[in-house]
Amino acid sequence: MMRTYTELLTLPTFEERLEFLKTTELPSDLTFAQLRSLNQAFYNSRAWKQVRRQVIGRDLGHDLAIPGRDILGRVIVHHMNPIRPNDLRYNVDKCLDPEFLITVSNNTHNAIHFNTELVELSYDREPGDTTLW
Repeated sequence: MMRTYTELLTLPTFEERLEFLKTTELPSDLTFAQLRSLNQAFYNSRAWKQVRRQVIGRDLGHDLAIPGRDILGRVIVHHMNPIRPNDLRYNVDKCLDPEFLITVSNNTHNAIHFNTELVELSYDREPGDTTLW
């Protein structure tokens, strides 16, 4: 099943989108265990950095592109369909297509790949509060 951004947007809730993206594959399973340099070359490329910025802008830094679910830490641009070494060798355009990418928080990324519990982060602020997050 090929997951797309367009299809993901038809799902109205965060929970539905998360379930749609969950996978039993770990990020390193059958992908880059022995070919880490190929993976690193891709993620350090100008093309990846450019599309990453584009996707973050498109999704406005929201977790799973859900308005109001701001990502409070590092923004991860997640491949909705796991990529393989041969994708980077022979079909890199698919790996750079925003239609197959989505912004997620680290917490959500772990839930997608490792089926971990989501930890809700909140920062209740009060007037005069000077404590940093």
